Amino acid sequence: MTLATALKTGDLTKLPSRRDEDWRWTDLRGLIRAVPPASPQASVAPGGPFADLGGDELAVVNGRTDGLPDLVVEGPAAQLARLRFVSTAAGGGHQARIRISVKPGASLTLLESYEGRAAGYLASADLDISLGEGASVERIVLADDDAEAVSVSTASVNLSPGAAYSQTVMTTGARRQRLETRIAHPGAGATARLDGAYLLSAQRHADLTTAVDHGGLNGATNQLTKGVVRDQARGVFQGRIVVERGADGTDARMRHQALILSERAEVDAKPELLIFADDVQCAHGNTIGALDEEAIFYAMQRGVPAEQARAMLTTAFVGEVIDRIGHDGAREIARAWAEAQLGSL
Repeated sequence: MTLATALKTGDLTKLPSRRDEDWRWTDLRGLIRAVPPASPQASVAPGGPFADLGGDELAVVNGRTDGLPDLVVEGPAAQLARLRFVSTAAGGGHQARIRISVKPGASLTLLESYEGRAAGYLASADLDISLGEGASVERIVLADDDAEAVSVSTASVNLSPGAAYSQTVMTTGARRQRLETRIAHPGAGATARLDGAYLLSAQRHADLTTAVDHGGLNGATNQLTKGVVRDQARGVFQGRIVVERGADGTDARMRHQALILSERAEVDAKPELLIFADDVQCAHGNTIGALDEEAIFYAMQRGVPAEQARAMLTTAFVGEVIDRIGHDGAREIARAWAEAQLGSL
């Protein structure tokens, strides 16, 4: 049951609902009463939040991938690509599928953006990302959907031995928004870093869901997700790491932390470790709370106004996620983007 299937068939029963355990906090069937008409074809000028970093641009506008080939990366030179999902049709519905193949030994920096330019659209995006032996990918996502949109993005990542995959997903949410990553992890020296940050206000909703399946020896996963919510916003974090039988030597660590800045805001978190192997190092942590009033008081005693002190503490809180971005240019763009969003919280 997926949003993409419902958009394709017009069948609302194909939508996930709160009866589905993985969707209980991001119910779509109870929200969507009718499948909208298909979004019309449109075009946009080159750009996006990462435009200044160059690289090849792949723009998916209203779900249209006509003439857009699969992205294949090979050769010794590191490559950079900008993948833009742009929604311009108010009240329309669209879906897209993109396939990315990074051949053995190749390297890709994938700069991905979700740009909502109309109200009330339904959008679904599926990414299939495969990494060959020894390949590396860093994926940085900035999601800026419209406040009234429903948007679901699902990345299915398949690692080969010795591959290195890292991602940082940052979002401001939507009426309903889910950014999901699923990784088939072979062990065999492969590594995965899965980071994220949700910065939510008003009545926006963001769901960051990840699932990593360790199927072989000596694999590593490291995950850090942070959230800041205020007003009546709702943040959801679901992280599942499965260590299968025989996946000895796995090192898997997951941490989620969230700040709630108002009484009516909500955070739902479900970190999970399912371990069926021996000789592993696995841990997870989850904390949800408010800003440290003692730290605010400490700053005020040194002449910093209370609101400025809160802004400084919040920025530093999210900054730990941003600092882990490897690409220098993308890291600075993500930092400026986050500061702009936090300035409005």
